[in-house]
Amino acid sequence: MDFQAGILRDGNPMESLEKQLICPICLEMFSKPVVILPCQHNLCRKCANDVFQAANPYWQSRGSVISGGRFRCPSCRHEVLLDRHGVYGLQRNLLVENIIDIYKQECSSRPLKKGEHPMCKEHEDERINIYCVTCEVPTCSMCKVFGAHKDCEVAPLQTVFQGQKTELNNCISMLVAGNDRIQTIISQLEDSCRSTEENSEAAKRELCARFDALAALLEEKKSELLQRITHEQGDKMGFVQGLIRQYKEQLEKSSRLVETAVQAMEETGGAAFLMGTGGVMAVLSLPRIVEASKGGRLEKIEHGYESMDAFSVSLDHLAEAVCALDFNPAEEDEEYFDGEEDDVEQ
Repeated sequence: MDFQAGILRDGNPMESLEKQLICPICLEMFSKPVVILPCQHNLCRKCANDVFQAANPYWQSRGSVISGGRFRCPSCRHEVLLDRHGVYGLQRNLLVENIIDIYKQECSSRPLKKGEHPMCKEHEDERINIYCVTCEVPTCSMCKVFGAHKDCEVAPLQTVFQGQKTELNNCISMLVAGNDRIQTIISQLEDSCRSTEENSEAAKRELCARFDALAALLEEKKSELLQRITHEQGDKMGFVQGLIRQYKEQLEKSSRLVETAVQAMEETGGAAFLMGTGGVMAVLSLPRIVEASKGGRLEKIEHGYESMDAFSVSLDHLAEAVCALDFNPAEEDEEYFDGEEDDVEQ
């Protein structure tokens, strides 16, 4: 608290000093003992305790087994963590207490000047010293006896003043406590937002990992089935190509016999036709012709041999399972994925 700077800014040092000694809770001069907060702001101990009690309703009293609570400075909103002693554990500001004592002594020794107290507009020499409860305005004794408030109900000005100040103090304490509760709720909501974001990112990562694992499993199964088709393709094509070679060899033998027979048919001389190594008929003997005619008796393939329908796979049930995927509790979710993997393997 910079007393000197505040005093120099005002032409009247005593009035400036008085402003520096006003409690922000009760709006009156600090009362002993004065507590100083870590943020260097001062409060009456009673006011600080009222605010603390309002913000921590479950904190009972000094010496209670309940641990301390949180106290928020009404001037700067700085939060202070108090121990089990509550505000009684805060440090007293002896400097401010001494300044208040000196100020009060100085004020008591000064003579009152006219104009320092509000004066009645109707009776210029009368000080306003009572309060009209009926009209809810301060007035003077002469107005009550002879003036406009003679039929009204009045009360001592100081009594009404203290009552309204107490009510205002309670309102301030309620507002400060309400602000603390609102700030607590805001902090909880902010924590909830952060937790929601973190949990959402974790859920996304887990979901992606599960789908990646399922995709890898499907890719592995696809490679396995493709290898089986490729192996069957190789077996069938090898067998058919072997038959083609056999038929080609038989066709070549038969073609040579036909060519020999055609050449023999072109021979016109009987002697030439019958000469040679055994003659033409020796070459075109019946056994060789019979053997050549057996080409159509070689092994054949069955109808539909080239079909690969046996390797078709129905994925309708998997497509239905994928379409039915949804978010479930953790245990049901794990059982669902385990069952789905078993189906894929089967």
